Amino acid sequence: MAKMTEQASSILVAEDDPEMLRAVRRALEFSGYRVLTAQDGETALELTSNESLVLLVLDIGLPRLDGLTVCRRIREFSDIHIIMITARGQDEDIVRGLDAGADDYLPKPFSIDQLLARVRAVMRRTRLSIEKPHAVYSNGDFSVDFAWRRAMVAGREVHLSPTEYRLLAALATYPGLVLTTHQLLEQVWGSESAHDRHLLQVNMTRLRRKIEPDPVHPRYIITTPGVGYGVPKPE
Repeated sequence: MAKMTEQASSILVAEDDPEMLRAVRRALEFSGYRVLTAQDGETALELTSNESLVLLVLDIGLPRLDGLTVCRRIREFSDIHIIMITARGQDEDIVRGLDAGADDYLPKPFSIDQLLARVRAVMRRTRLSIEKPHAVYSNGDFSVDFAWRRAMVAGREVHLSPTEYRLLAALATYPGLVLTTHQLLEQVWGSESAHDRHLLQVNMTRLRRKIEPDPVHPRYIITTPGVGYGVPKPE
């Protein structure tokens, strides 16, 4: 898996609109990032494989390989943060992008300030950690190891994206308590996304598919209707 390094401040922007690509690149470079660009999916996939990147800004409508395919293939070998750019009002694209492994999304048209705010949120999350070192949350055959940043179900490690792990760790840090949707959004994605319930719901569904024996009737992550989510106290 591709991991973060101290010098990982490079961002790849994959966008086929030359004007938008130039604008985003200038803004990110002005903010102090090293910026690589790609105008098609194959180039984006190749650069992600060969470069040390902290973030990929990925348009869903790329030529050669579309953004969804690129995202799914990247998730086979890398846990790089991915912000998916989608069309305004295309909720289906948003869900498909998050299901493919994107950490966040930004619908077009968007302002440069909006994009920079999302990028800053990603950078904060790379510096801050919500886990408790040398501790393990355990509930039956399910456990979260904070020191090793991994989840286990019935002795099998479950592969989680960085966002899925942060979401699970946020819950497991406070067993027996219910965290509100606002608290989870702010803690996992940052204040810029603190009111995006859809983002939390999609990621929660994806997380439950990975760890729950029966996602329709979850036993490891419990929903409190109208309030939020929580995990039971350790057995």
